[in-house]
Amino acid sequence: MSVRIATLAYPIEALPDFDAFAAKQRALVAEATGHGAQLLVFPEYASVELSAILPAAERGELRRELRALQPLRAAIDELYAELARERGVYILAPSFPELVPESGLFHNRARFHGPSGTAGLVEKLQMTRFEREEWGISAAVRTQVFETELGVIGAAICYDSEFPLIVRRQVLLGAEIVLVPSCTDTLAGYHRVMLSCRARALENQCYVVQAPTVGDAPWSLTLDHNHGAAAVYGPVDYGFASDGVIAQGELDRPGWVLATLELDELRRVREAGQVTNHADWGNAGHLDGEVERIKL
Repeated sequence: MSVRIATLAYPIEALPDFDAFAAKQRALVAEATGHGAQLLVFPEYASVELSAILPAAERGELRRELRALQPLRAAIDELYAELARERGVYILAPSFPELVPESGLFHNRARFHGPSGTAGLVEKLQMTRFEREEWGISAAVRTQVFETELGVIGAAICYDSEFPLIVRRQVLLGAEIVLVPSCTDTLAGYHRVMLSCRARALENQCYVVQAPTVGDAPWSLTLDHNHGAAAVYGPVDYGFASDGVIAQGELDRPGWVLATLELDELRRVREAGQVTNHADWGNAGHLDGEVERIKL
């Protein structure tokens, strides 16, 4: 089974109004589907570029801006749901810092839209220091995967990809493709996520797809600088690239990166590869075997 995927290095821009934002998304989706994409991946927090349309009195302070963005969430959700239905594709929409009324807390949430009009929720489990200490975003506790016509798909938002057990849990639930929307303001941050994506693909013998934000946003305290490259990574084994890189865009260059994922090849290498990383996680010696601390 083949899956045509498009992952986006999203150009952050100061747009004049929501209509301009919607037009930008429509053009991006049309471009990707024009190349045959069945699954489209947008980055973490790309929707926060909408802070540029807020009145000046609602900008300039992190938590005030956060609350001022909330009335836009429903329109954002409706836009991507409509695009998924119109184009008959799956879309992981940009994540959004969402106020959860039941708890009164903000969570970093993305919605995974299907062609039927249904959507599932993706929540970030591990907050960065900025999110937790300065922005006031709280960690979620729910792990999810999505059963689709393209196979089982998981998602690990940015920093979540740096924790092997978060992704491993999704793989144990059947995920063969893991989506990693990211937003990193330094090259070090980008490389942390990129290297984590490659490691998760290697150790789980799965596909991992990174979608970053790129560009500068001097009007935003959140999206001030953005670095990254969109990419698709896979196992490092027979039939795959020797470095695990299936497709990768240029650093900080906006635009779609497209690739065709071969799920049958993934399953084959899990059974008959040079190594069996996916299966060998069950080795009891990793964490449960005898230990000894030796002083020399």
